[in-house]
Parts: sequence; C-alpha cells; structure tokens
Amino acid sequence: MSLVEVEEANPVMASAPIAPYNSSPLGNSSSPNASRESLKMEPLADVAMLPGEERVIDKDIIYICPFNAAVKGKVFITNYRLYFKNTDSESPVTLDVPLGVISRVEKMGGASSRGENSYGLEITCKDMRNLRFALKQEGHSRRDIFEIIFKYAFPLSHGMQLFAFLSQEKYEENGWNVYEAMEEYRRQGLPNSEWRVTFINKNYELCDTYPTILVVPFKATEEDLKRVATFRSRCRIPVLSWFHKENHAVITRCSQPLVGMSGKRNKDDERYLDLIREANGTTKLTIYDARPNVNAVANKATGGGYEGDDAYQNAELVFLDIHNIHVMRESLKKLKDIVYPNVEESHWLSSLESTHWLEHIKLVLSGAIQVADKVSSGSSVVVHCSDGWDRTAQLTSLSMLMLDSYYRTLRGFQVLLEKEWIGFGHKFASRIGHGDKNHADQDRSPIFVQFIDCVWQMTKQFPTAFEFNERLLVVILDHLYSCRFGTFLYNCESARESNNVRVKTVSLWSFVSSDASFYVNPFYTPESSRVLYPVASMRHLELWVTYYIRWNPRIQQQQQSPVEQRYKELLVLRDQYLKKLEELQLSDSAPSSTHLTNSSTPNAATPNQHITHLQTPF
Repeated sequence: MSLVEVEEANPVMASAPIAPYNSSPLGNSSSPNASRESLKMEPLADVAMLPGEERVIDKDIIYICPFNAAVKGKVFITNYRLYFKNTDSESPVTLDVPLGVISRVEKMGGASSRGENSYGLEITCKDMRNLRFALKQEGHSRRDIFEIIFKYAFPLSHGMQLFAFLSQEKYEENGWNVYEAMEEYRRQGLPNSEWRVTFINKNYELCDTYPTILVVPFKATEEDLKRVATFRSRCRIPVLSWFHKENHAVITRCSQPLVGMSGKRNKDDERYLDLIREANGTTKLTIYDARPNVNAVANKATGGGYEGDDAYQNAELVFLDIHNIHVMRESLKKLKDIVYPNVEESHWLSSLESTHWLEHIKLVLSGAIQVADKVSSGSSVVVHCSDGWDRTAQLTSLSMLMLDSYYRTLRGFQVLLEKEWIGFGHKFASRIGHGDKNHADQDRSPIFVQFIDCVWQMTKQFPTAFEFNERLLVVILDHLYSCRFGTFLYNCESARESNNVRVKTVSLWSFVSSDASFYVNPFYTPESSRVLYPVASMRHLELWVTYYIRWNPRIQQQQQSPVEQRYKELLVLRDQYLKKLEELQLSDSAPSSTHLTNSSTPNAATPNQHITHLQTPF
C-alpha cells in the first residue's frame, strides 16, 4: 500500500492542516511576526534578519535537493541560521535552517573524488531532514564554509555563546512571567491542611535539579525531607505535582529508591510515602514505575531499584513497561530513515511498524491514562522512572493534561511545560545537545518530542478540548532546537539561574503571545470538569505526518484545513454581528434617542437571525 493510499484510507491523516512557515519552519520571513515593526529587522537576501543576527559568510554552492535535481545558488551563514536561495531556476528553492537544528556536519568526498557533485558537505539535522551541498573540487573550496558552520552550529564546543544570549528581540509581553510556582499551586487549592509549601530547596541544597518551591505532606518535617533525600536517586524526593480539589488525591513525582543489590531499606522513606497515602485517606498508595520490570531489577546492580512489597506494605507497585532513552533514540532514527528523503510506498505500513515509534507512543499514553484514572477515582499516586526527569515528566504532564482542563488552554499548556518539564529538571541540554558537537552522545534522546507527539494524538481524538492548535506544537518543537529562545536551554532551574537565562534571553512564550491568535484552535469548547481518556490502541494512533514528513513536497502543506478556514470566517462574522447588536442595544437604551430607538427596534433582531443562519448550515 502506498503512502497516498494510506492517506486516502485515513482522511484525518491526509488532511495536513498546516505547513509552518512553508519550507522554513523557523524562518521569520514567513512567520506571522515577521511584519511586526517592533522587531526592526534588516534584509538578508529574501529573509528578514533577527535583531542581534549578523552575517558571517556568503558562498556560491550547489544544493543537492533530494526531491529535484541539483540546484545552484548562494548560501548565507549568520550567527543564527543557514539560508540558501537558488540562482539558476525559475521556481524558487530556499532553505532557512537555524544552526541549532544541526546535529552533525561532515565532509563529503575528497579532492580526487570522481563524479558530478561528489565533493562537498553533508549536514544532519535534528528535525528529520538532511542537507547535502556540493562545491568545486579545486583549492579546498569547502574548508571555510565547513569551519564556519561547524563553529557557529556548535558554539559551546568553541567557547562561544548560544544565539539566545546574542538575540536582541523585544516583545510587549515578558514570557518569563507565564509561570509563577506559588500562583499555580494556589490555583490548585494549595497549601491546605494536608499539604504545605516548603522552601528547603531555596538554594538548591536539598536537590540541585529540583525547583526552589516544593509542596510536601503537611506532617513531613524539614528533617524528614533531608533523610528521604539520601534514599532517592539524585535526592529527587517525592513531591506534589497536582492536587485533585474534589477528592484530594494527588500526583507526586520522584526518582527511584536506592535499594541496591542488598535490598536496603529506609524507614524515613517508607514513612514519608505513608504520609502521602494518609493525606486523603487512600487505602493503598499506587506507585507507578515507568520502567519495564526487568529494567527496574537491573537498576539494582547500579544502586537503584524499586519499592518492594515487604518494605512498602501500604503501597501497590505497577510497572508501565516504557523503555529507556536509548530505545527511544533508536526508534526515532528508524522513523527518520523511512520518512526522509523518500517514503518507501510499497512497504509503508510494515516499515512504520518496524520503527516501534507508535508502539512507544501507545505505552506512554496508556501509562498516563492509568495514572489519571487512579487519581480521578480518589487514590493518590507516586510516579517515577530511574532519575525522575524523562518518563516521569511524560506521565505526570500527560495525566495532568487529561485531568485538568486549565492545562488544555493556550496559557495553561505553557504553565504545564514550565512546571513539569523545565522547572522539575528535564535534561534539555543533554537530551537535545544544544550547541554541542558530540552528536553521538548517549544522553541524547527525543523524550520531549515523544511527549509533544502524545499531546498531538490527544488533540486529534478530542478536537474541541484544546484551546491551542497544531501550529503551537510544531513551533515548540522547532524552537526546542533553534537556540533562539532561552526556554529550553540547560538541564535544570539552578543551571538556568546561574547563567541568568531569564535576564539575558527571551522566552519562547513572548514570541507566542505576540501573535496568540495564530495558535488558537477555532473549534475549542471549554469544558471545565471533563476528564479526557484518549484511546491508546494502535488502531487509534496515527503518525504525525505534518511534522515528521513535512519536508517531503508530496505532503500537501496548507496553512490550515478548508473547514478550519471557513469556521474562522464564520466566527469573525459572528463577532461583527454581536458587536453591531451591542451597539444597537446601547443606542436603544439611551433616553435621548427616542427616534433612534423607534427606528432601530424592528432591526434589532436581525443580527441574531443572521447568526442562526450562519451557524445552522455549518
């Protein structure tokens, strides 16, 4: 079955609703914000340069396009991007690649290589594409361009700063103010008689990868917390992530206990978990260990482990069988092989299955559903993996997304990412490798990409439940790599603070808020108390074509689906009629407007009639 046939059989998959920024998802030339006068951009060929962006080198080059013939053009390298534009063809071919997206730069061929376009550069990107450029073979013509790309794509490996610290972009709203921990905990109804706020980690002394503000059981003393920290990997003790206002059940997160091969026990840790259980009278505390059972047992050999039944008698341990960072990295590599540059149509379904990518998505979603269901039924849970910053973040944030409609709003989703991923120390720098030349680093893994994919799966199954659209998810992933904003830099809050990220860089949320309407889902219908349970079966999961295969010109790329476009037009008309109705009612109620009132009253119902007429056929 061909990919086209697969798409025809699955209309949801085929209706690629967006194509962020045309062929350059991060190029500001086609971004909705490019025209904003406040950015004061200067021209670079046909793309607008960012404030703080500087041109480094221009060079005539041949782009070996995987979808067409080789294309002659000019490449411009700045301290932020690689920009290519063709010079020998009527149809424009452009590339706009932030240097942060580059994972690897290699020389292709040698001075004695034979064959046309066999001498040049091969660039591997983190966003599912590769780029190949050819140059003339005489005179070491690629040396300068290779050295410059290598230097500016990996600034930290050359003692230089990431572009986020050089950018001079200005926005009206400061995105760093989106998330305030105390404000978010108050929204949840905390602190209360069961849970208290502690500042024991204000100087990152208890745990250097946790945030400064933590919520812990009311009965737990500061000394209890210190003793528990000695028995949890990286001192990441169980702390509250989310509180259910009605039944008082909680989601807590932590790292694995340091049981080791000898089966160590820690009375303070056992008592602490019992305090979590007692807080809302849960008969059994459910501990969700994200790992496969065999992996958790193997972790004992390195000093880790899991909560045994003999030690934690009031707890139930459930393994969720989600694989580790290395398995996920290899899975995405396999996916890239089948989607770029060409999709092998004859074996598409079996090829996709062989990557196991959707299988991993299913296991992550399934685990989050179990967590959400347990909490919704009134039982408190503890969630952990090994160190509590990869699979743990996936499970807590997805289950919170299912339970709490606030996180399904545009701003609430930003709060969720700031809290569960950025605040609680997902290792973005290690997993993404910002500015680092070590492409083969075993710490790299698409854990956050996988989470965003799970969110996308939920938006497809519940198209009216999310205030934000697919564009937001793509922009988040694009700027996960770009190094244009400070949001995803470094491994934890303490590292961001020591590098003055909030002062010296711009937040991604500043950029998003500057054109928030671009990321709004027109089908959104607020439902405050609804819990979402997506179907985590292979029959209901889809490959996110408009992200993973967006570089293939065969994938139809539209700014939005015709249905979405029409619905937005209807919403604009509705707003216009409602505004007109309000004006008529105001003039009608004015005491000095007797004549106007008499003349306008018969027409006052007209807008309502129009609104009904507009909505009914749709």
